Amino acid sequence: MKRIVTENVYWVGKIDWELKKFHGSEYSTHKGSSYNSYLVREEKTVIIDTVWLPFAKEFVDNLEAEVGLANIDFIVQNHAEIDHSGGLPELLRRRPGIPIYCTANGVKILKGLHHEDWNFKVVKTGDSVDIGNGKKLVFVEAPMLHWPDSMFTWLDGRGLLFSNDAFGQHYASELMFNDLVDQAELWAECVKYYANILTPFSSFVTKKIEQVVGMNLPVRIIAPSHGIIWREDPLQIVTKYAQWAADYQEDRVTVFYDSMWDGTRKLAEAIAQGICEASPATAVVVHNVAKTDKNDVITDVFRSKAVLAGSPTVNKGVLNAMAGIMEEISGLCFKNKKAAAFGCYGWSGESPKLLSESLTKAGFAVVDEGLKCLWEPAAAEIGAAREYGRAFAGKIA
Repeated sequence: MKRIVTENVYWVGKIDWELKKFHGSEYSTHKGSSYNSYLVREEKTVIIDTVWLPFAKEFVDNLEAEVGLANIDFIVQNHAEIDHSGGLPELLRRRPGIPIYCTANGVKILKGLHHEDWNFKVVKTGDSVDIGNGKKLVFVEAPMLHWPDSMFTWLDGRGLLFSNDAFGQHYASELMFNDLVDQAELWAECVKYYANILTPFSSFVTKKIEQVVGMNLPVRIIAPSHGIIWREDPLQIVTKYAQWAADYQEDRVTVFYDSMWDGTRKLAEAIAQGICEASPATAVVVHNVAKTDKNDVITDVFRSKAVLAGSPTVNKGVLNAMAGIMEEISGLCFKNKKAAAFGCYGWSGESPKLLSESLTKAGFAVVDEGLKCLWEPAAAEIGAAREYGRAFAGKIA
């Protein structure tokens, strides 16, 4: 069922209430998501992006019922990833030959994903298409936000920016607009989305925001391809992206660890207590990465000015859950954050050193050699861990 976004612009996507994992199993979607496709009806009828492949037939059936496939003049594919282009094969099967406007990289990726040589129309920044009634679509390349082919489409005359993956979030809601949904839920999903997906591309985010702001566009609505549509003060999400892209941090410390027989857990909690004692205004969060959603941990790391990573030493290494999350953190390229490591051991004790090396490789400034404890921490070791936390707070102030 189509829903009105603004005059002659309609949402024709799919809300996915059941989605709990995305990008395979890499990203948790506790609040579901949506695949936002848009219908623009001026003198020409245009589809902006499609939906994820499992919903392709439902999507095309709905288009046939709402607008008639024969009436579609062309498609704009802002991004080729399968959650946005999954409806193309079914749509093109039932309505062959429709022109598809996308970037040069978009052509390469769409061919690579769908193995079809469709009627592609390559566009670059500044190119436009007249759609009648004094309106036109203007294309703005946005490479690495978050794929090489990504672009924005500006609906001139309506003040509407179709931003694809930028400014979106994985959030299912029938309410559709930012002024109607729960604000705490909305912003939690926005920062999680940025932290886990866009952080490595922050320099591109900064440059693209500067470019778009420099165009002095009268933005009334920002319509991303996941989650809600920004119609009330739409530039507030652009402002947040500019802040998040600038090596973001809050007065927050994240302690994340895994533990075999609870010794490393006890160190983690004691260190956290020591930080709180030394710096009461600092928010301190503690996560057992074997029991906590990894994307939620990464979101807290993104928000933090410093982290502590902990694991016991096992077979001269660290526990699997810690090794896995350190690999993900390394790929996200966090900047301007301090760190240290800790852990219990029985006979070799390499884990703090190994974690410190991983943190350094990931771009963190490691402040000391870390803390390690032989066997199970007793009262003296717990006290030493609290003191370590107090000292750590001083090093990151």
